[in-house]
Amino acid sequence: MRLRPFFMSAILIAAYSTAQPSQLGNVQAITGSRLKAHLEFIASDLLEGRDTPSRGLDLAALYLASQLKLAGLEPGNKGSYFQTFPVQQTRFSESRTTLEIAGQKLKAFEDFIPNFPAGSGEGSVVYVGHGYRIPSKGIDPYKGLDLKGKIALRLDMTPKEWDWKEYFAGKMEGARASEDAARDAGAVAVLVISPKSAASNWRSQANATRGDLFPDWGIAPSMPVVDLSSNAADILLRGENVTLSDLQSNITSGNAGDSFALSNSKKVKVQVAMDQIAVQTKNVVAILRGSDPKLKNEYVAVGAHYDHVGTADTEFGDKIFNGADDDGSGTVSTLEIAHALASGKRPKRSVIFVWHAGEEKGLWGSEYFTSHPTVPINSIIAQLNIDMIGRSKPAGDKNPANKMLTGPNSIYVIGSRRLSTQLGNTVSTVNKRLYNLNLDYHYDQPNDPENLYQRSDHFNYAKHGIPIAFFFDGVHVDYHQVSDEVAKIDFRKMERVARTVCSIAWTLANNSQRPAVDKK
Repeated sequence: MRLRPFFMSAILIAAYSTAQPSQLGNVQAITGSRLKAHLEFIASDLLEGRDTPSRGLDLAALYLASQLKLAGLEPGNKGSYFQTFPVQQTRFSESRTTLEIAGQKLKAFEDFIPNFPAGSGEGSVVYVGHGYRIPSKGIDPYKGLDLKGKIALRLDMTPKEWDWKEYFAGKMEGARASEDAARDAGAVAVLVISPKSAASNWRSQANATRGDLFPDWGIAPSMPVVDLSSNAADILLRGENVTLSDLQSNITSGNAGDSFALSNSKKVKVQVAMDQIAVQTKNVVAILRGSDPKLKNEYVAVGAHYDHVGTADTEFGDKIFNGADDDGSGTVSTLEIAHALASGKRPKRSVIFVWHAGEEKGLWGSEYFTSHPTVPINSIIAQLNIDMIGRSKPAGDKNPANKMLTGPNSIYVIGSRRLSTQLGNTVSTVNKRLYNLNLDYHYDQPNDPENLYQRSDHFNYAKHGIPIAFFFDGVHVDYHQVSDEVAKIDFRKMERVARTVCSIAWTLANNSQRPAVDKK
């Protein structure tokens, strides 16, 4: 078929799509409005950042499965849309997390609440007020104190002179938050006294923390931090010149008071321990069965990761990493590609769609799927990975954080020729026939310092010799920030990139031969 010039792209694309949809794979079924409707749910606060594992991620999986069922796609794993797999997590060990004050043993989640990560410390106690160090304001509660090998006692309060936004922006030179400052001073543990108002929520906070799960990051033991109950604080302050009521009044007034050492004979031992446990998460898998009696046993894989990074542990502002672009954009684009191909003429080969969990934790879901494939791994002829395609760099944007963000007519393509020249040519040819987007190969060099080829789910397919193509809009100012929200998505660009990937999948599924692997 002759290639058309696209200097009048909008008019010609519409005409071309209408006249010959079978050549494109029903791409006109993918619309910005449908993408937006899905993304408003996937990137909503209700899903709490889609951490792996989490209730929010499970809600996203259920949403995807229901939409796939409505679109008429087959479950991709023995009658189920879910491929469940274990991930290693950690949880506070109730039996091995201990606190002892002057020989009196106290119970975790009843007398104190531990904080992540694990650690242990033993020594006498020094009161350090709020514990924040702000040199520019002349605030240093550690001045003149010897904290080496000792335990810091601080109030659960933030001084009025502290500005978190300024701190994270690097504008408070030499400033240190409470735990960091205590560690710098040589403390081996931190005990925290809560305000009087926290007493009514103590039990619910303790129960919530008892059930908290943390990724098994292999973090080395550090300085332990524990929150004291009223009972534990009374025991600690027994015989001292201040009472719990005095210190809680300091919190209320906003004046932490002077630092001082508690009785040197009053020793405290604290240990925060973690237990490893295996918990379940899931990939979402669906299949569009091909129409050719022989070729339907081969598959084009289209995928995205549907997880993100959860919620922020912060004392101010928005706490939810909505992940609209990363990778809500890939998640809903893959869903709409599935809908488009299922609602049009069936391709000859089958198409398998996989939404991977745990990409943000280390490509967990794609590693599991390619190690435990639901179809023979050698039957997958190519994998198209969509990870961030929803953002555009506005004209005139000088923000250095957006330096590598692609514009409204551009997208990075990574890896399309790493294993197969033929796959790379297919990507390029289909793009020219459709929207003639600027396919940017900046990150496709083998020695690229960012090494993006190995940083998303396609890499686990490539390790099995499967040709891949990765579509990516570029890192931007909202990457892994709570500001990655739906309002900032360029749905016109997202529609065109999703349609392009859909047409590439359609073409691969109908070609007479699978892409030849001609490179190592």
